[in-house]
Amino acid sequence: MTRILIALFALSLAGVAFAQGRPQSPARSCDANRQSVIANGAIVLGTGGYTYDRFVRDRSFCQFDEIADPAWVPARDTPQCFVGYRCKSASPWDN
Repeated sequence: MTRILIALFALSLAGVAFAQGRPQSPARSCDANRQSVIANGAIVLGTGGYTYDRFVRDRSFCQFDEIADPAWVPARDTPQCFVGYRCKSASPWDN
């Protein structure tokens, strides 16, 4: 009986998804934020408090109907740090 309970407990832990924290740009240097985007191609960065966004290295990480718009985030060593781009809709009807 003990073996069955241990096995069930182990299986229940395997199904639990733990939340992954995202890097917070204000707590990191500008260079560290920029290097994360370059190294990963696309990354979600926290930009302060409960706000976050997806930043990409270049347009190849956007959908076919999107454009790459330059993006700046606050960093530990500068209030305006260029980290890469945000994907934005290219449609003139979308804001």
